[in-house]
Amino acid sequence: MNKGKGDLFAAAWAARAHAYAPYSGFAVGAAVRGASGAIYAGCNVENAAYPVGTCAEAAALSAAVAAGETGITEALVAADTAEPVTPCGACRQRLREFGGDETAVFAADGSGVKATFSLGALLPHSFGPRHLATTSPESRT
Repeated sequence: MNKGKGDLFAAAWAARAHAYAPYSGFAVGAAVRGASGAIYAGCNVENAAYPVGTCAEAAALSAAVAAGETGITEALVAADTAEPVTPCGACRQRLREFGGDETAVFAADGSGVKATFSLGALLPHSFGPRHLATTSPESRT
């Protein structure tokens, strides 16, 4: 396991244990470290109407925002798979809302971190809040 990521891993793996995945059987846990240093975790929650489920990363980010965080410094995704699992495309964009190109994203299985990426590598040339800051309110309508 990557040294110093044990707290993120523990939070994500514990959240994964509570995943609600009766349809896919694919339980995922995620944890993000807020700019304050606090850790927020979440798990995936499926729904019979598949498109309305919630990814673990989205749940972790929601917990961070509910606590008043507006930035993250790193994220970890944990699943019991042979290959490291990275955030889906939608979650990469969600992470981008609160992190930057340098934000570390860790992929883990039950034994610990297996791969490390930067958010910039996972979502190159991303669209983010800075793009909207360069436009006037009139041009957004």
